[in-house]
Amino acid sequence: MDSLCDILGYNDPMGNIRSKFKNIQEPAEDFRYLLNRRYPRKAALELVGNRYGLTFDERHLLHRGVFSDVDSKSRRKKLIAIKDVRNKDLAIDGHNVLITIEATLSGRPLVLADDGFIRDISGLSGSFTKSETTETAIQLILNVLKKWKPRHTLFLLDAPISMSGRLAEEIRDRLKREDLLGNAMAVKVPEKILIGFPGVIATSDTAIINPSKKVLDLAGYILRKHLCNQKHVAVIRLR
Repeated sequence: MDSLCDILGYNDPMGNIRSKFKNIQEPAEDFRYLLNRRYPRKAALELVGNRYGLTFDERHLLHRGVFSDVDSKSRRKKLIAIKDVRNKDLAIDGHNVLITIEATLSGRPLVLADDGFIRDISGLSGSFTKSETTETAIQLILNVLKKWKPRHTLFLLDAPISMSGRLAEEIRDRLKREDLLGNAMAVKVPEKILIGFPGVIATSDTAIINPSKKVLDLAGYILRKHLCNQKHVAVIRLR
C-alpha cells in the first residue's frame, strides 16, 4: 500500500489526537488476537475495553479499525486502484464517503484500518448536516470523476438522514454542470442497491464490502492524493 501522507502513524502537529489515543496500541493487539481466534466481535471488544478501562471513543476506534487477519486479507483483495474505475459503472455510498472526506477537511480523527480502508471515527453519520465543507467534499469527488471517467456514477444517499433529497438534487445538478454521466438518489436503504451492484462500489462500510467483489476506497484516495497538505489531517494507524 502507498504511504499515507508519507507517515506511518499520525499527522497531528498539535499532538491532540496522539495524546488522546496514546495508549491504544496494546488494546488493539489484544483485540486482534481475540478476533484471530474467532471470539465474537462484540464480546471481544467488551472484554478488551473493560480490561484496559477504555473510553467510548477508544472502543469505537478499535471497532472501526481492528479486524481479524482473515477479514483484513479478504477485504484488501477487493480493493481496486482508482484507474480501474475508468469506463466502469460506479456506485458511491454517498454519506459514507462524504462524511469521511469532511472529517479530513475538519481535522476530525480517522483510522487507517487493518483492512486497508480509511474510516472516520467520529460517529456523526446520524447527525450529518450539509455545510460548506460538504460542498468542498462534493467538488473533490467530482474532480476525481472528471479525471478517471467512470462510465456512469450513481450517488446513493440515506433518505432517513435530514435533507438527503435536497443534497441528491444538488449532486445531480453538479454532475450535469460538470458534464458527467450519472445520477444521485436518496433511498431508504442504500445497501439494498449497493450490495450486488454490478460495477465498482465506493464505500468503507464493512457490511457492504464483505459481499462485494470490487471496492474503491474513494475517500482514502482523495485524502492521499489531495488532502495530505492539510495541516490538521489526523490519521491513526493501529499496526
